[in-house]
Amino acid sequence: MITVASWNVLHRVHAENWGEDILRSRPDESERIAAVTALLVGRDEHVIALQEVSGDQLASLRLAPTDRTIHALRYPRVPTPRHGTCSLRNPEEYLVLLVDGPTREISAESFEDDPGKGALAVETAGTLIVATHVSGDQRHTRQLARLAELATPPRGHAAVLLGDFNTDRATVASALGTGFTVADLPPDALPTRPRTSGSKAQWIDHVVVRDAIVSNAAVESAEGLSDHNLVRATVTT
Repeated sequence: MITVASWNVLHRVHAENWGEDILRSRPDESERIAAVTALLVGRDEHVIALQEVSGDQLASLRLAPTDRTIHALRYPRVPTPRHGTCSLRNPEEYLVLLVDGPTREISAESFEDDPGKGALAVETAGTLIVATHVSGDQRHTRQLARLAELATPPRGHAAVLLGDFNTDRATVASALGTGFTVADLPPDALPTRPRTSGSKAQWIDHVVVRDAIVSNAAVESAEGLSDHNLVRATVTT
């Protein structure tokens, strides 16, 4: 049994380009980065997948007092500010996995049709862990098909997919196909991506398993540190 979590921590450039509320509530990016790191250090999940990690945030995580192994995929695309300059020293964007115990990196790739999204896979304790961030348009069809390939380990091995899928649970389940189970959140669960307007889905961050059982799925408030809340679950293999 392992516990897992996934959280889109919101890259500062994306926040500024899209005018996210966090710019008002957390105007000092260095303070927000420190608070995100402190929150993650205090969590006890065996595996944590992070999306939209800036170079500054990754540096902070690497300096943090933790025994977790840090795996990171740097995307070819570097987010570009639309208005003026950015407060980040290193605006590169990463997909990150924080893992307790011995690990082995299996693959790290950006998607062919989106250089700012991708998948990062590692093996730990006989389980394949795949972190991902999927595009929010029709490109997700090809990307989910690729994820199904990546998360199909040899017979007898379990797989866990964690990430921001940018679409609802039913779409993810249908695209991944038979053999995958997408965790079902409680009816009263907080949105994983709260929105005050528009028709886009608000539950777009998921825990998915193959040849395993997922339970105790829940969403926890990000305490205003990101535009996404954190989703967690227990996986039994």
